[in-house]
This record gives sequence, structure tokens and C-alpha cells, in this order.
Amino acid sequence: MENRKTYQLLDKKTLNKSYVRWMMYNLVATSFEFLEALGFAYAMQPIADKLYKENPEKRKNMLKRHSIFYNTEPQIGALINGVVCGLEEQKALGKSEIDDSFINSLKVGLMGPVAGIGDSMIPGMLIPILLSIGMGLSSNGSVLGPLFYIIFYNSIIVFGTRFLFFKGYELGAESVDLFVGKKAQKITQAFSLLGVIVVGGVAASYVNLNLPIVLDFGSSTIDIQQILDGIFPKLLPAILVIGSWYFMAKKGVSPIKMIAAYFILAFGGVGIAYLVQIFF
Repeated sequence: MENRKTYQLLDKKTLNKSYVRWMMYNLVATSFEFLEALGFAYAMQPIADKLYKENPEKRKNMLKRHSIFYNTEPQIGALINGVVCGLEEQKALGKSEIDDSFINSLKVGLMGPVAGIGDSMIPGMLIPILLSIGMGLSSNGSVLGPLFYIIFYNSIIVFGTRFLFFKGYELGAESVDLFVGKKAQKITQAFSLLGVIVVGGVAASYVNLNLPIVLDFGSSTIDIQQILDGIFPKLLPAILVIGSWYFMAKKGVSPIKMIAAYFILAFGGVGIAYLVQIFF
């Protein structure tokens, strides 16, 4: 760390520019061939300009190296960008143990572990928690719910990713130990489990599905929903959630098609319930 403070080519302005470019354009010009590669290369352009402003050929080679296939969870993945910035700086300073293949191997090697942790933390845990709080605040029609989600989500993402980016820059190759090995696997599993629990809690609290069917036999009535609740409370919402997961995760049905199907089923279900009430 002392060596970096003494011999430093990248200033804070350049690093900030690289960070902002990644967070704003990480999914720019995506394709199956490149995915986030062009966004990564665009974020590395200010770094290349600073390190090799007197050597256009090295600048071009650096940007070409970072234009190959790349894909990870972009928020937590900001740490990889910081690591690569630090390594590129050390390479430009002449560190013999840091070459092109070392940087590329480290970058590709971190993609999977960081994606596993990021997918567990952001869409698997953070977003469901914030959405559940926001839905609770909006249950009476208040605008506080969406405002809460917008403000808190963006604040956490902006400040969190910036911290990770600069921490990755400071750590350099040492950050590998945080994301590779048994400890990283345990962290990923823990966040995955927590995400499943959170999603389950949100589903149980906010997904409602009832059968408004009451069979009238003159001397007695049978409430179908009451019978189901006595056997298994929230059985229908659980079936709905599991069914949605199955069709989207296993059958590849898009969310738009699922919404359209539920829209049709809802109208059909109301019609069937109405006919049952008439005839029974």
C-alpha cells in the first residue's frame, strides 16, 4: 500500500470517471457474444487514456483486451473493475509479475464467484426486502412506498458500489481471497438461503388468492376457502408462487406471458365462481 501511495499514476478524478461509466453503461451494446464486455471496455477507457497517453499502441491493446466476453452481476461486480484498475496501474508502472494474461485470468476468474454473491445479495435479498417495506408503506395508497424504494435502493447501490470499486482498487490482486475458496462458497450459500427466506416471506404476506365459493345446501353451507385454510393456510398462494417459478425457471415462460395468463385465469375464475353460486 505504501508503494502505491508513492508511485501512483491514476488520480481520483480518473477513477471516478471509470466508476461512473461502469455503473451507467455496464449493459450498453450487449449481445450473446460480448454481454458486458463493451461496457467494461468503455469504463476502462479513461484508465487507458491516463496510463498510456504517450503510447497509443499500448492504449489500443489494453482496450482490446477488455473487449472480450465478460459477464457478472454489475453492482457487486464494480469491485472487479476496481481490482483491474489497480492491476493495470501496477502493470504500467513496470511490475514484472503482472502481465496481460494475469489480469485477464484474474478478471475472468472473479466473474463467476462475484456473480454468485451479487445475484444472491441484490435481486435475491436487497430488492425483495426493500419492495416488501415499500408495499407495506403503500398499502393505504400512500406515495411513501415508491419513494422509499427509489431513494433507499439508489442510495445503497450508489454508495455501496463506489465503496467496492475503490476498495478493489486498493486491494488489487489481494481481493481474490475474498471471492474464491470455501469461505466465498459459504458466503454465497448463506446469502442464497437468506434470499429464499425473504422471497418466501414476501410471497406469504402479499400474494393473496381466495376461492369465493360457498355451496348452499339449504340446511347447511360449505365454504370452500374455509376448508382449505383449515387444511393448509395460504395453500393457494403457495401453489401460485411455486407454479409461477416452475413455468418461468423451468419452462422459460416470460413474465409478460405469465401476467397475461393470470389475467385471463382471474376473469375465468370469477366467471366460474359466479356460475357455481347460481347453480348451487
